[in-house]
Amino acid sequence: MAAGILAALLVLAWCPPVRADDNAMRPEIRTNRWQEDWSALANPALRTEPLDAIKYIPAMPGDPKTYLSLGMTLRERFESVNASAFGIGGSKSDNYLIQRLQFHLDFRFAEHWQLFLQGEDDRAFGKNVVSPVDQDPLDLRLAFLAYVNATQAGTFKARVGRQDFDFDLQRFVSSRDGPNVRQSFDAVWGDWESGPWRFIGFLSQPVQYFLDHPLDDTSNSHFRFHTLRVERQVLGTNELSAYYSFYQKDNVRFLDATGDEKRNVFDVRFAGKLNQVDWDLEAMGQTGVIGGKDIRAWAVGARTGYTFAQLGWQPRVGLQLDAASGDHQPRDNVLGTFNPLFPNGYYFTLAGFTGYVNLFHVKPSLTVKPTSNLSVMGALGFQWRETTADAIYVQPSIPVAGTAGRGSPWSGAYAQLRVDYQFDAHLKGALEAVHYKIGDTIRQAGGHDSDYLGLELKYSL
Repeated sequence: MAAGILAALLVLAWCPPVRADDNAMRPEIRTNRWQEDWSALANPALRTEPLDAIKYIPAMPGDPKTYLSLGMTLRERFESVNASAFGIGGSKSDNYLIQRLQFHLDFRFAEHWQLFLQGEDDRAFGKNVVSPVDQDPLDLRLAFLAYVNATQAGTFKARVGRQDFDFDLQRFVSSRDGPNVRQSFDAVWGDWESGPWRFIGFLSQPVQYFLDHPLDDTSNSHFRFHTLRVERQVLGTNELSAYYSFYQKDNVRFLDATGDEKRNVFDVRFAGKLNQVDWDLEAMGQTGVIGGKDIRAWAVGARTGYTFAQLGWQPRVGLQLDAASGDHQPRDNVLGTFNPLFPNGYYFTLAGFTGYVNLFHVKPSLTVKPTSNLSVMGALGFQWRETTADAIYVQPSIPVAGTAGRGSPWSGAYAQLRVDYQFDAHLKGALEAVHYKIGDTIRQAGGHDSDYLGLELKYSL
């Protein structure tokens, strides 16, 4: 079978040259690899790298849009954590390496169609406690068939199969690129774009990950996430969007509720840029039921900044504000604890010291770009609880033992340094350091100040 596949690839690679668009640009490698379009390499002048022969394998003479593309991404990250959950519960300092290997096949055919397959192997070496977001032996991460048809009236897009999707800054719906194991969904997706409007709808079952054996990930009707979303460009290219989601998960446990969780999610967002000012504002409300209790929860998030484009290093002064509800009255008939849904691991920091639950968060920052491929960000974060009746939470929504119903609103403060460097089109590097100084509530629960250091290299082909 392997010999047959190799022979087929050789035949495709030796297909006669196809007509190319002379104005096409060489594509950039993206975080979501299925969004890349390598048909530009039908132009021989753009085939400037040694492995371009596998990035664009023509499959039909005379048709540059029918081709096969192969690729891979390898991410290695060393992490050193003083103690997860601030050392409460006996956790110790930990130094380990996490590795993510992805490899994919992208087949474009018949002008409108795409078949995308991606495998992923995630490993955690030397980690004290390995969870399903740290390790997942060889498994099928993406496998979908997509259709795109652009007409004068608009563009219709559809996907069916195992896929990923993320919204906006990925506060609440993300592909979870921060942790080692990314989030996939078995879904049917539809998308209509016309002028300034875009309408999206999907039905999905989030994939659940098992870290013991290869090819054991699955989804089922006990966990569902369905969405209807509308977007519109306003005041130029600024975006106003809103969506409704239905979130259902069976056998869920909160501090004050246990049972089958059904949430109605209502979200609105306004984001854009005007001259040197950028902003991203989002608010979410949640209703529903769990274990005989009503759900009433909310969250808001805001990021804004001003870039001094005329100055050297183009400094950007930023401010981030976040808040999410907690449960105000334990043992009543209402659960007020916010569910952050599918958050990305790096929205606050990579350290994992902050969950988007029961908090007020203020974070001023300064970002500079000494060169076009180097970015340096320094920030200070200050955190309080929205209510002391509920716990302090770490990522994604794990309560810190001994904090619920005790202590003061003050949770703590942290300092963050983040450095990103683009070596070339294929290799990226990043360093992140976080020091979290806890408040008295965590200290009285047995915790201590904590530190995080992460060093990452990512190579994509």
